[in-house]
Amino acid sequence: MDQGRLKEEEIAELLSGIENVRLNEEETAVIIVDQTQLPGKKEFLELGDAKALYDAIFELKVRGAPAIGICAAYGIYVLARKIKADSGEAFYKKFKEDAEYLNSSRPTAVNLSWALKRMESVVEAHISSLPKEILALLREECKLIQAEDAAMCKAISEYGLSLLKDGDGILTHCNAGPLATSKYGTALGPLFLGKERGVNFHVFSDETRPLLQGARLTSYELDQGGIDVTLICDNMASIVMKSGKVQACLVGCDRIAANGDAANKIGTSGVAILAKYYGIPFYVLGPSSTIDFSCKTGEDIVIEERNPEEIKCKFYEKPMALPSVKCYNPAFDVTDHSLITAIITERGILRAPFTESLKAAFPERAEG
Repeated sequence: MDQGRLKEEEIAELLSGIENVRLNEEETAVIIVDQTQLPGKKEFLELGDAKALYDAIFELKVRGAPAIGICAAYGIYVLARKIKADSGEAFYKKFKEDAEYLNSSRPTAVNLSWALKRMESVVEAHISSLPKEILALLREECKLIQAEDAAMCKAISEYGLSLLKDGDGILTHCNAGPLATSKYGTALGPLFLGKERGVNFHVFSDETRPLLQGARLTSYELDQGGIDVTLICDNMASIVMKSGKVQACLVGCDRIAANGDAANKIGTSGVAILAKYYGIPFYVLGPSSTIDFSCKTGEDIVIEERNPEEIKCKFYEKPMALPSVKCYNPAFDVTDHSLITAIITERGILRAPFTESLKAAFPERAEG
């Protein structure tokens, strides 16, 4: 955040009303909305041990880069409460084991490792303290991480809305709304904020194969929020753009490299290529926690590959391909910076050359 550490009352206000990821009252478990059950059923899960937390992240029960980071921060705090140790050094040893285990659940979304490292830094800085004192600091830090994300989402939404006008057609891919973040969301944030202010949009939501986050989550959130939304298959984006129905594309991101290359859900780069061809602005919206200056380009981003059965069988009554047919199932792709009109962060609208604008906006991160 730009204005220093948030005050306790500010944190409480920012966290009020958030239900997608939160601590239970006893602070013994993380409560999440199980996104795999939407839109048919809104079910809450309590994650109280390391395996449950790992599985929830790996199986996409909690998803969206910021939400994964928040879940991990709360999760490592919950696990830390279970550590039996007499010294900070002994506490840290077990804490690090738990953090490494959670971090192995998904490799591409940088928020996961970022949030866990941030929590680990608290332990490292106070390793000479008693475990109960470290726990109190970890509790404060995990709540701060979510509060900061909520504030960042609001700022991102403000900047994004400034680029749009009433009546615009918007195309989005995957899901970067409140379920995936905090409060407004990132890519959907300008739409929800616009709705509050009487600015209306028509949104075309790509279904986002093979896990259908656009169909199950984005169209659900927009419809529930009273925003005009039309669900389309991924391969319909071109005809919708060609017909003049889209004035801007808004997408989230899981990791942004130092040169502006951005990893997001598989299919995003194809949307960017189409937008470039049809002369439509393509905006990537994400908080600073998704920026990874250690990745010089998108070539350095590890792309998660998932189970082929997600293509063949998931959501089908019967398999849609023979058992002998091979599948390639990358979860993400990388959109080249040359295809991105602007990257919208909580510190403003960043434009090419991104190597310069990202450094200028986040000098403390670039130097680190």
